[in-house]
Amino acid sequence: MADQTALSPALLEYARSVSLRDDALLRELYELTARLPGGRAMQIMPEEAQFLALLVRLTGARKVLEIGTFTGYSTLCVARALPPGGRLVTCDISDKWPGVGAPFWERARVADRIELRVGDAVETLAGLRAAGGDGTFDLVFVDADKTGYPHYYEEALALVRPGGLIAVDNTLFFGRVADPECRDPDTEAVRALNERLRDDARVDISLLTVADGITLARKRE
Repeated sequence: MADQTALSPALLEYARSVSLRDDALLRELYELTARLPGGRAMQIMPEEAQFLALLVRLTGARKVLEIGTFTGYSTLCVARALPPGGRLVTCDISDKWPGVGAPFWERARVADRIELRVGDAVETLAGLRAAGGDGTFDLVFVDADKTGYPHYYEEALALVRPGGLIAVDNTLFFGRVADPECRDPDTEAVRALNERLRDDARVDISLLTVADGITLARKRE
């Protein structure tokens, strides 16, 4: 049995060269985001966004929830993958960064599939649940403030349908989760969620050691 392959910059570039299918519009948004303060650290990797789009198609998702929009690169990829009549609800604490991506949604002609909700995610998720959203989403993507991860996961689990999928980004969190010296609130919150996911009999899980770690949790029927 082979061990995990370490991804050198050259090998990562090779993997992108034979699998990444971005286009001029996606590259423009990605490069624009990279020039923003903290943009490189906060934006999703193109291959991960492509993977999310694949998950949408594989699961046949028609209703998707995204917790954490930033500049909307993943939003754009997911919206493009939705079938006719599909809907993506994406939420962010402010409209500043989603405002960067909104023109790209328009240019891609998928803006009509996207509903942006601005405000504290705790309140947004509570509002979705109060409006009868429990069990109505096919896929939920969590990529927001890390201290909120345990709460967002529980809300996502309620909102997703049985058999639906939750994808949680940054579950390796720059490698800090494996460093016992890292005790900051963000790292501790990601660790807490990882341990909860491991022991949660309500879901089937797999932590993929790609990008910054992405955990898939399928809600058991």
